[in-house]
Amino acid sequence: MNAQLQPTGSAYFIARETELPETHTLSVLVDNEPGVLARVIGLFSGRGYNIDSLTVSETEHERHRSRITIVTRGTPHVLEQIKHQLERIVPVHRVVDLSVVAHERGQERPLERELAMVKVAGAGDNRVEALRLADAFRAQVIDANTEHFIFEITGRVSKVEQFISIMKPLGLVEVCRTGVAAMNRGPEGM
Repeated sequence: MNAQLQPTGSAYFIARETELPETHTLSVLVDNEPGVLARVIGLFSGRGYNIDSLTVSETEHERHRSRITIVTRGTPHVLEQIKHQLERIVPVHRVVDLSVVAHERGQERPLERELAMVKVAGAGDNRVEALRLADAFRAQVIDANTEHFIFEITGRVSKVEQFISIMKPLGLVEVCRTGVAAMNRGPEGM
């Protein structure tokens, strides 16, 4: 058998060669009960799919339902497989590919935001420059002393990434990120 045609452990390699990987944001409405997140994550890891970002929180308190937002990458064929497999998990009520819905509505992407806390230690000019740049990025100082700042920044993933890269030479110490929260524009719900 040709080495290029041998099966692998990941579904990424069974896609048609003409399909290019895309990044998609999925929103999954599930019952808020023990083990649901583990089952969703198990689906991804068991099939060799990667998760770039994952957020989860109870969003419907009365009905005890949570919303899981997953950013993943794959070919259109692989992304369809992921959606169908997620829909088969019993406590899953709905799976929406927010990227596809946004594209159908003529939008480039769904609304996506991330929050990060960024710790920067420094003195002198680096300290002044870190404060100046934080102001330009609309990052807020949430903790400070004479040795460090902790900034809170919210925005598109690209904005957060850019802020972190700019802070590296100024004394970046630590970063904590929430992951992507996303929804589509318009009056309709998920």
